[in-house]
Amino acid sequence: MADRPAGLPERIQHYYGGALHDSVSGEEFDVLEPTTNQNYITAAAGGAEDVDRAVAAAKKAFDEGPWPHMLPRERATILNRIADEVSKINDELAAIESYDSGLPIRQAKGQANRAAENFRFFADLIVAQVDGAFKMPGRQINYVNRKPLGVAGLITPWNTPFMQESWKLAPALASGCTAVLKPAEFTPVSANLWVGIMERAGVPEGVFNIVYGDGATAGDALVKHPDTNLISFTGSLATGKIVYANGAEHMKHLSLELGGKSPAIIFEDADFEKALDSTLFGVFSLNGERCTASSRILVQRPIYERFLEAYAERANRIVVGPPSDPMTELAALVHPEHYEKVTSYIEIGKSEARLIAGGGRPGHLPEGNYVEPTVFADVAPEARIFQEEIFGPVVAITPFDTEEEAIQLANDVEYGLAAYVWTNDIARAHNVAGAIESGMVWINSHNVRDLRTPFGGVKGSGLGHEGGYRSLDFYSIQQSIHVTLGDVHTTRFGASGYSENDLGLGGPSA
Repeated sequence: MADRPAGLPERIQHYYGGALHDSVSGEEFDVLEPTTNQNYITAAAGGAEDVDRAVAAAKKAFDEGPWPHMLPRERATILNRIADEVSKINDELAAIESYDSGLPIRQAKGQANRAAENFRFFADLIVAQVDGAFKMPGRQINYVNRKPLGVAGLITPWNTPFMQESWKLAPALASGCTAVLKPAEFTPVSANLWVGIMERAGVPEGVFNIVYGDGATAGDALVKHPDTNLISFTGSLATGKIVYANGAEHMKHLSLELGGKSPAIIFEDADFEKALDSTLFGVFSLNGERCTASSRILVQRPIYERFLEAYAERANRIVVGPPSDPMTELAALVHPEHYEKVTSYIEIGKSEARLIAGGGRPGHLPEGNYVEPTVFADVAPEARIFQEEIFGPVVAITPFDTEEEAIQLANDVEYGLAAYVWTNDIARAHNVAGAIESGMVWINSHNVRDLRTPFGGVKGSGLGHEGGYRSLDFYSIQQSIHVTLGDVHTTRFGASGYSENDLGLGGPSA
């Protein structure tokens, strides 16, 4: 077990209306350190009353405060100050994130920079944003009046939590919304850093609020609250369906990112070593706890056995160790509940396919949520480990013969978030990418993102897209305003003497 990061409080409180608060009920929950599963901090357990108070603070700030009415440049200045504050805590954040979530420290060190970049990106975007104006000469001009939507409920996951929180906070605040953040209960500790960041950056009181607690209580209350105008949720498909149903009563705007079972298709003409490197990274980085993991690898049969041998050999050499060790490549899973889920899928896989690497606990790590990098070969498309999201360091490899078969296998799951295509045939690369049912496809690459592009999935992977202007669209009302510039003919109901134009037979409307 690594040393507890310096400066952590003994307990974490909710934050709303510019002040820290215990739960109204006084309830708390334990936060576990994943290499020992021992409690190391307690957090306020939010209920409906806490959510009520946080949403009320956010609504007051939206209705009465300056934030929604600031010029884009004014909000951008504060967003850049938030980014500056985030950048200052890179080492502190990395230590906390690694300790709290089990993320290897070498992978945690970039999280602050990525979070800061999200705020800088949206600061730039709101200043550069252009909305449409349409003119009918001498008759009418039509333009788009963009307004912030209101109080945003942001529900975030436990994998790379701080950075994922920034994905939602940055566009929500940039758009002029106020926000109530509900972090994942497994990893709430780094979210506590936002309180000081927002205050030092000069974010007005009530614009940013945070309530801790589990999804079934605090998250549910946030989704159902009549004064949250929109919900951005990242999590499981099962929970996403509940959020979708519960948001309907108040007709909330919803953005749901619900995970995936993403295929990587490797054709025989692909750059073998690059495809090998990328698919190993794509499954085993972030402890395999990533929605865009290439957890199904489809390999064309002429190179299938060679690929299996190379993949298993490399997987067996992955360094599994404590999150705090800079040499560690794969560390502890986030929580004992998730560990039980992942290991149960490994046992299922042993009865469905051929295990060629891993499959158990590393012998040198007798306690904590450690799993060996696990590789299954000859996985049939009907197998549960082929169909269902495991969200851990487990991969299923399946052979294919033809391009058509590869596309069929890629699409034969409930999810459709990401996909990866490896080939040196440029026409095939584009055609296969277009035929895959997924929100995102990478060709000859792992998931390196441009923040201007849409992020989201199809089918069971979610509803809606965020990223770039699409995020601003989600957090905004786009109101069409039509202004008359000249005489407008109006059919005179109730008047006598209709003309041909009165009968709707006049000239074009545009």
